Amino acid sequence: MPQHLNEEQLSRLRSEAAAPYKGIRQFFYIALGGSAFLGAFVFLMKAIAGENLSQTLPNLALQMGVCAVLLWLWRRETPSQP
Repeated sequence: MPQHLNEEQLSRLRSEAAAPYKGIRQFFYIALGGSAFLGAFVFLMKAIAGENLSQTLPNLALQMGVCAVLLWLWRRETPSQP
């Protein structure tokens, strides 16, 4: 163990080495997931209003799929607590 690092610094370096850029990835999961959720909400409201359903429903499905994928990535990234 290097002499100039305390135990806390060494622990942070080890966690960063095990999962590099974890914070940045989680930021993008939240940002993109929020955008997809907002898009799904808009398309859901359009679908309820009956506005051009042939275009609205595929877009709604796409936004919901993006939300599901980002949620899956987020859960895969963060370990579950016992």
